[in-house]
Amino acid sequence: MFRIMALDIGDVRIGIALSDLLQTIASPFESYRRKGFVKDIEYILNLAKEKEVGQIVSGLPLSMDGSENAQSAKVREFAEALAARTEIPISFVDERFTTVSAERLLVSADVSREGRKKVVDKIAAAIILDNFMSRNKKS
Repeated sequence: MFRIMALDIGDVRIGIALSDLLQTIASPFESYRRKGFVKDIEYILNLAKEKEVGQIVSGLPLSMDGSENAQSAKVREFAEALAARTEIPISFVDERFTTVSAERLLVSADVSREGRKKVVDKIAAAIILDNFMSRNKKS
């Protein structure tokens, strides 16, 4: 068995979530503050190796009509750079509303605005991962 890693790739931070080895529980792991494209790629790949990741899932930001946009292109560029340096398969999941869902969850938990800013990305990554695992559940 292996873990699945989900990424919520933004311009400033990358939300990271990891599954358990049975691939049933999506847990927020980290809101990584970006340090530069190459360093970010190295960090994600080292983390994937350390955590025994066998699948990477990236949220793909789409426009409301489902079309790709400038942010989608940035995410695809990052994922292509990851794919060029690893054998780990990389998939995409529509991430529309994941950040909104994460924000609502944190507001309902009475987390302060400053506190939400620190964790919203990793919560969004966990939602992306949970959606992916739900759709790909092994029967």
